[in-house]
Amino acid sequence: MPIAIVLALAASLGIHAAALFGTDVELFGGATEEPVVLRAELQPPPASPLPPAAQKPPAKPKPRARAKQVPLASARPSLAPPSIPVVAEEPDLSAPVSEVVVMAAAPPAEPVKPLLPANGIIRFAILMGSQGFQVGRAEHRWEFTEDGHYHLYGMTETSGLAALFKTLRFENESYGKLVAGGLQPERYLTRKNGKDANENADFDWPAAQVLLSRDGHTRPIAPGTQDILSLNYHLAYIRQPESGASVGVVTGKKYERYALDSLGEEQIETPAGRFRTLHLRAMTDSVTEIWLALDHHRLPVKIRFTDKKGDVFEQIATELGTP
Repeated sequence: MPIAIVLALAASLGIHAAALFGTDVELFGGATEEPVVLRAELQPPPASPLPPAAQKPPAKPKPRARAKQVPLASARPSLAPPSIPVVAEEPDLSAPVSEVVVMAAAPPAEPVKPLLPANGIIRFAILMGSQGFQVGRAEHRWEFTEDGHYHLYGMTETSGLAALFKTLRFENESYGKLVAGGLQPERYLTRKNGKDANENADFDWPAAQVLLSRDGHTRPIAPGTQDILSLNYHLAYIRQPESGASVGVVTGKKYERYALDSLGEEQIETPAGRFRTLHLRAMTDSVTEIWLALDHHRLPVKIRFTDKKGDVFEQIATELGTP
């Protein structure tokens, strides 16, 4: 093969590997949801008329302490839940016990049993073009702990002739919890050729927002939002994926809504074996497709990315197992 073609393939891999294996790229697209701003006002209770009493000279009123006011939330959209004004007053101890309302904290959620094995690994070959020229390899590892947390690790690198002309190794990690709705990421980390890629994300679920290290800004997120790595394994928890789905996804640079279309079941052959799969697709100016192994925990066993110029890259499972 001419050196110029090998160089072009290696350079193209450097551009497109992100699309296949979890770096920042527009896979599905969609508009970002705007946060809903809530406003609340508390009105002072109506004054209660005093009952008739013995006519006594009114006592000189004691000065009342000014109630501490917490201002209303700003009219500008806020990422955090809006504040509600609170008046700090002495409790009415004369109220009947039956009228006292006690707000009990919700009990902590029990850890959810993972659908995947406690730990595992998938290895992939990265192929380019209709002839399936191998230009790289990838690896995913996962671990679920008994306390309900998870850790995902992803690695993509050039190999063979492509590695001789362009060395690229990208790693990403996702840390979080397993909840009733699936994976709930808490932190997403990236490295390129061993150095911090500065495309990290920290999730703040009580505030429904995520902090992106790339620009230092926060973005509002919807329930069920994933990072670009955890998305691959969160798909196992989506109800009826054969009917399609919409998922919020945080990449290293932004937050978007991804729309998935289902193309039905297919039998596919890979070096790791023959699988009955569900074929999902997302289309924007490029096309991304993923095949989930229905009899193997809905693990991703094939991913295909077709860019707007028609170049095709595939990630094919070569091994499924335990570390």
